Amino acid sequence: MAKLLMQRIEIIALLNDRKKILEHLQLLGVVEFSDVQNEAFVKVNTSSYISQYEKCINTATAAKDILNKYAPIKKSLLASLNGRREIGVGEFLDNVDKRDFFLQNCYDLISYERVINENRAAIVRTQTLMDALKIWLNLDIPMNFKGTKYTQCFIGVVPNQRTVSDILEAIARVNPKLEMIEIDIISSSKEQNCIAVVCHKSVADETNEALRQIGFVVPSESYEQIPAEKMQQYEKDIEKYKNEIEENIKKIKASADLINEVEFLIDYFSIRKEKYQALSKVGLTKNTFIIRGYIPEKYAKKCVDELESKYTVAISITTPEEDEDVPVLLENGDFVSPVEPITEMFALPAKKDIDPSAVMAFFYYLFFGLMLSDAGYGVLMVIGTAIALKKFSIEGPLRKTLKMFFYSGISTVFWGAMFGSWFGDIVPIIYKQFLHAEPPNIALWFEPITDPMKLLLFSFGLGIIHLFVGQAVSFKMTWDEGKKIDAVLDTVPTYLFVLGVAPLAAGILISVPETLSTVGKYLALIGLALIILTSGRKSKNIFARFGGGIYGLYNIASGYLSDILSYSRLLALGLATGSIAGVINLMGTMPTDPAAKAVLLVVVFLIGHPLNMAINLLGAYVHTNRLQFVEFFSKFYEGGGRAFSPLKADTKYIKIKEN
Repeated sequence: MAKLLMQRIEIIALLNDRKKILEHLQLLGVVEFSDVQNEAFVKVNTSSYISQYEKCINTATAAKDILNKYAPIKKSLLASLNGRREIGVGEFLDNVDKRDFFLQNCYDLISYERVINENRAAIVRTQTLMDALKIWLNLDIPMNFKGTKYTQCFIGVVPNQRTVSDILEAIARVNPKLEMIEIDIISSSKEQNCIAVVCHKSVADETNEALRQIGFVVPSESYEQIPAEKMQQYEKDIEKYKNEIEENIKKIKASADLINEVEFLIDYFSIRKEKYQALSKVGLTKNTFIIRGYIPEKYAKKCVDELESKYTVAISITTPEEDEDVPVLLENGDFVSPVEPITEMFALPAKKDIDPSAVMAFFYYLFFGLMLSDAGYGVLMVIGTAIALKKFSIEGPLRKTLKMFFYSGISTVFWGAMFGSWFGDIVPIIYKQFLHAEPPNIALWFEPITDPMKLLLFSFGLGIIHLFVGQAVSFKMTWDEGKKIDAVLDTVPTYLFVLGVAPLAAGILISVPETLSTVGKYLALIGLALIILTSGRKSKNIFARFGGGIYGLYNIASGYLSDILSYSRLLALGLATGSIAGVINLMGTMPTDPAAKAVLLVVVFLIGHPLNMAINLLGAYVHTNRLQFVEFFSKFYEGGGRAFSPLKADTKYIKIKEN
């Protein structure tokens, strides 16, 4: 139960050493800064620096996205497991000196993509103009042609499909006296006619008015070239845009090797940003500065010794006040730490909580294996996670998650062997279908499919133990607070009542020895009486106490009943894995011909079992978490703690190592 004890730390040092001390603390990564609130100290406004670093991070991130889009580095599917790239201190410092050059490369990459995007948009616009121009390709005069010395020309569109005669008749109905008009249809469709109208200048105004009244519309685009020539120009423009796009894509691809530099920039400016965020919390005087914050007790001595040996500092370590918002940091051994992310997923422990990870770990692996319960799948889990952990430099939460699946895999092998499930019933299938022999009983305990009631009662039994352990943790926490009577009265009556009711309830499903039923009956009565007598003990009124006792009995009875029934999911998921695996194997043995049967079984086996394993892995993960969060944690755990957030070199792509 390793929730590290936190201490308050206060560091006072010379102002000239501020930069070096901050960088040293960032390298140690064990101090969380608190905001120094005191009128005697001056605060540095670092918002402009933080904003500048954020801009640089965004620039480098955009450049990385561009490289990944146009010049992705081919990696194996498992390459992402390799973790961060290691660089020495010397290389890190050299890169720091080149950061402006690296940043300029990022701006260049962004400008290349900007040209690509602008040209792609220009191609779309040009193609739209070309589509609009296609209906005028038969026109052999410029679109903006207005006429000659004695004529006026109108180029435009009239609605609906019409012949020249139709158009002339429509004009005549508008103005019967209008003459000296020549109409040429350029193109025609059901919706419109593209026409060119030539008339004598003496009737230009009348012609224009008549055309307007029959729906004549002038095109929005007007060119000095004839449409065919304009179309050729558009085609040349598109070709030019495409060439520019290709050139800039080549420039980006030629910069593919810049990816390491870009990733360095993201991490470098992130480090700088975090440093200046911490600096904004530091208090300053004319010659000194002060840092206040929290540090885990186990790291305090090392931190103090290092700072005092290198700088002129005054450091004090004190115990936080009872009401302080102290951050939480979990630290457990190899067996327990893999389930820390599960605890954090629910909530970090509050100040009065213990770290539930150590109590939860055993049951988590136990239930996960029981739900998956196929030894073949467990072997694959163990081998796969072991290889990944050994071969790749996996870090952080992913490493913990893989270890969680490793231990869960061991549990799955155990329960699968106990139940005789190795890729379902593949062993009996081989014996019956191919060896024509009676298969041996490979279950070390029993087969749940043939005796599900046994597994159901076993699941309920594990559930009672799990809940009792949670109640025991609650007992210890209450006892440690000095409330020893409350610890006993809140726990012992519940134990007696549940232990007494358990054999009586089991007797509904199976035959229970008379002695056990009798003992259970008395335990239940004693527990019931104690619950009624003690649950309302905080009330002064005797009737209120009795009512509180009845209400407490109702809560315990209904609560434990629903909680224990929840553990039936151990049976349900365990049977589901084996049943589906059995159906997969059965599908592979459908042919009567031995050769065809063998081929189909191999194919179905290689496809069906991985799918079944994936689906039931997800189910086991989700429902194991639920049993911890809903049933187990509800007995003792509140959560709501704040994560410890120290100043550190929190990098995503690089890991600095000593040369």
